[in-house]
Amino acid sequence: MSKRRLKLSKISALHYFKLFFRSFLFIAATLLYIINKTNSSDEAFGGYENDPFILSFIWIVFVIEMILRFFPSKFESMGCQKQFKKNFIQTESDTPRNQPFRITLLVAAVWILLNGIVGALYFFKIIDGGILLLISLAYSVCDMICILFFCPFQTWFMKNKCCGSCRIYNWDYIMMFTPLVFLKNIYAQSLFAIAFALFVCWELSFYIHPKRFSEETNACLSCANCKEKLCHHKKQLRGFLKKNKHLFTLSGNRTIGKILHRNDKKKK
Repeated sequence: MSKRRLKLSKISALHYFKLFFRSFLFIAATLLYIINKTNSSDEAFGGYENDPFILSFIWIVFVIEMILRFFPSKFESMGCQKQFKKNFIQTESDTPRNQPFRITLLVAAVWILLNGIVGALYFFKIIDGGILLLISLAYSVCDMICILFFCPFQTWFMKNKCCGSCRIYNWDYIMMFTPLVFLKNIYAQSLFAIAFALFVCWELSFYIHPKRFSEETNACLSCANCKEKLCHHKKQLRGFLKKNKHLFTLSGNRTIGKILHRNDKKKK
């Protein structure tokens, strides 16, 4: 008997929409940048970066997303909503078990180092402001990939079981907009400022109410009360890739075989 497929939750569907929208922005911006650099234009995005309507639209979309994080919302993941009192249900345990501070500090250090290199490249004029914007948009796409498919922070650093118990969930926007801190632009700087305010509120909530962030003390974070089922979708994807691994391997071997065959012909 085949296993019943899990229905996509509304929050998960919204995440997929964000993934497609952000991917579209990134691809469109990348194409514009390449076209204008190829034409030796002084404008990174063909002048679109100076269009107040386009800038305002993109700015408003991300600002609304961030503002929603400051308040309880049904359209957001429990991972970023657990700091609110309404999402706290005390369990029998009174001892929270959260990720050690040294791990979160390590993640912060790695991120600062990575973007410090990006900032240095910009400072020495190896890359321009257009590249900084493209990196920020790439980060926004990677943010959705981390939620829906694979998260390196979860796997390599935090070791949390899912997004719901993630210690650094609300770090996403400040991570996304870190490259913008180097740009002297009101849109860029305001996005980073709001993201930083969201980050500060999250950290203060964690230190004031640590019980809300731990499954041991907050029943809302238990698997039984989860409404998103994102981990199930990730397991389905991993299961599909594992089940069809031989197809990818066979395809790769065929490609390698063709290359070797062509090389043999050239030698002859």
